[in-house]
Amino acid sequence: MFILRSSRAVLLAMTLLSACAAADPSSDPAAPLADGSGDGVYGAFLMGQFAMGEGDANEAAAEYLRALAADPSSADLAQHAFIASALSGRQEAVQLARELPDNQAAQLLLGDTAARSGDWAAAEQQFRALPRQGLGQLQPLLVAWAQAGAGHTDAAIATLRPLIDSRRFGGAYALHAAMILDLADNKPEAAHYYQLAQREFPGLDLRLVQIFASWEMRDGHPADAMHLLGQVSDGAPYLQLALPGLMADLNKRVITRPTDGIAEAYLALAGSLRQQDAGDFAMLLLRFALDLRPDLTAARLMATEILTEQHHPDYALQMLAPIANDDPLGAPARLQRAMLTDRLGRTDEALKQLDRLGQDYPTSPLPPEQAGDILRVKGRFPEAITAYDEAIARVKTPSAGDWALFYSRGIAYDRAHDWPKAEADFQHALTLAPDQPAVLNYLGYSWADAGLHLKQARQMIEKAVQQQPNDGAIVDSLGWVMLRDGDTKNAVKTLERAVELEPQDATINGHLGDAYWAAGRKLEATFQWRRALTLNPEPEDKAKLEARLTTGHPPAVAGRP
Repeated sequence: MFILRSSRAVLLAMTLLSACAAADPSSDPAAPLADGSGDGVYGAFLMGQFAMGEGDANEAAAEYLRALAADPSSADLAQHAFIASALSGRQEAVQLARELPDNQAAQLLLGDTAARSGDWAAAEQQFRALPRQGLGQLQPLLVAWAQAGAGHTDAAIATLRPLIDSRRFGGAYALHAAMILDLADNKPEAAHYYQLAQREFPGLDLRLVQIFASWEMRDGHPADAMHLLGQVSDGAPYLQLALPGLMADLNKRVITRPTDGIAEAYLALAGSLRQQDAGDFAMLLLRFALDLRPDLTAARLMATEILTEQHHPDYALQMLAPIANDDPLGAPARLQRAMLTDRLGRTDEALKQLDRLGQDYPTSPLPPEQAGDILRVKGRFPEAITAYDEAIARVKTPSAGDWALFYSRGIAYDRAHDWPKAEADFQHALTLAPDQPAVLNYLGYSWADAGLHLKQARQMIEKAVQQQPNDGAIVDSLGWVMLRDGDTKNAVKTLERAVELEPQDATINGHLGDAYWAAGRKLEATFQWRRALTLNPEPEDKAKLEARLTTGHPPAVAGRP
């Protein structure tokens, strides 16, 4: 989706929901609840807070509404109840919004409600009343779509035209002007603004490509449309699964009614908020977008990603449920469903989903690759290797973008104790992509661990560190190869830096202990080994650490602690 970029996006989010940070939600925390339960207002409020933290906005709304019924004068409770109700799509959100004239999100919802009912004059009035600060970047778009909804296309373009030449968000205003004119069947003017918008956006994400490619196809430029789709799928391999559906959909308008345009505006701002770690506020705008347009799959996918990042895989899976398999983005959604199903502990079900997806897309390596990833993480290495074999077999001519397949299979071979095949896969991955830090680190560390090719291993890991200097695992590898190569002084300094970066890693702390021992700092070595034991090392690593403490020194041939 295209994004309205602003360094003030987080500030905007706080403006939207500022009252929800209030510490005391009730003028009388001990007031009894209307349903007769003994929780009291504050107890219900805390239950609502807990439910929100667990990602259950519907349960949170129910608790906040219980509290508000007992203390209807509490503006803070009303704010919390509104946000939770809006996030969960409850009908109470609209009534609460009418009682919150200073809450911008509430006013957005009221404008949306008027737009859905076809009362475009009321929608325009509601959107115009929004203050220009905070929502200043969004307000003109909403007003323009309300004018378009009322059939006043010229007025809508007049609203946007002065803003298109501005440095901030000019491309977004041009794009919405183009979509308004496109919807009004004014092709010459639409073409003008689409061209302006394409020049203004420095990069194209999926949603922009869908919009621009649809226009190019309908304007008689199929080659340009296909080129755009190819560009975005090259940058995001999972979208290759979606290409057939996206191509089949190109002859359709992306915007079919004015409320779709409002939903697009919310989607754009949600993308900006998400990029600036304001996922909770992005979720609210995505909910508004989906209320207006439930089939806006791009919004569902973004919401799914946010919920996944917030560790709510069950709600993320629910967000994906309405996406049909024949949706242009249905295949990527199925990949995401399988991943979430696995995260919920239903691994065999997830693997069956991937098998069906692989049958539906017999030339794509992505379904068996994801199956391999799931099996590898579960420690089912022989099965993971078989899955990766299938994925690699589907790649007719491996290119730089396929390095991860060989790298992942190499890890599975290594964990299955077949080092020759693992080493061959890592070397092939480097042949495809010589600068990949993950591969350089894994192969270099493995050689250093075995005391092999130490000079080459050090060069490889140094190259990886140059690319990712703050990656504790890679810095640890550099310190480890230095220690194995006899460069004890630099090993100590480097491993101390690695521990600073990853203080809770048992392996890195154990390595630092080995380096201290080699430097003659035996008391410090013992301390580091003991510390490593407190950091939940793997059973095999734990045994090695205990052996160090028992014998008083590292083994003659150092291995992974």
